[in-house]
Amino acid sequence: MSTRHILLGLLAGGPSHGYDLKRRHDERFPQARPLAYGQVYTTLQRLVRDGLAAIDGTASDGGPERTLYRSTDDGSRELTQWAGEIAPPAPFVTNEIFAKVVVSILASADPAGYLLAQRAAHMARMRELTAVKTAPGADLATVLSADYALNHLDADLRWMTTTADRLTNLTAEVHTA
Repeated sequence: MSTRHILLGLLAGGPSHGYDLKRRHDERFPQARPLAYGQVYTTLQRLVRDGLAAIDGTASDGGPERTLYRSTDDGSRELTQWAGEIAPPAPFVTNEIFAKVVVSILASADPAGYLLAQRAAHMARMRELTAVKTAPGADLATVLSADYALNHLDADLRWMTTTADRLTNLTAEVHTA
């Protein structure tokens, strides 16, 4: 996910302070990793440098000085272009779980045990996500984010089952390669 474009999207609603952008990000993308304030302000500085955002003023309101940022026409055009681009499917088919299975085989460890433990971790996370999405008052963004993660975890579980069924053959392949 592009922090640059997410912030431009949040600025599309009107000028905002960095603090408000961080808060709105964390509210709108509840299952995403929360943004760090430093990341927000660094990204805003780059957006201003690149002409995609501009400073719309500063105010202190009795507290620390806050800078108000707004999107520029160039920022709006870039956001529109980015939002319309198709997100490419993952270019590589390997992942950390697969790598750990192969390394477990190479190290004469227990790949089946690893897959069982990983499966348990995935199931625990799925229970957490299901509780989040079925909680009273859960908003649609939260439900959709949880559904997205649940579908990916489910795909991982199906892959782990298939891999566990093929461990004997995979072990033979790894040792003869």
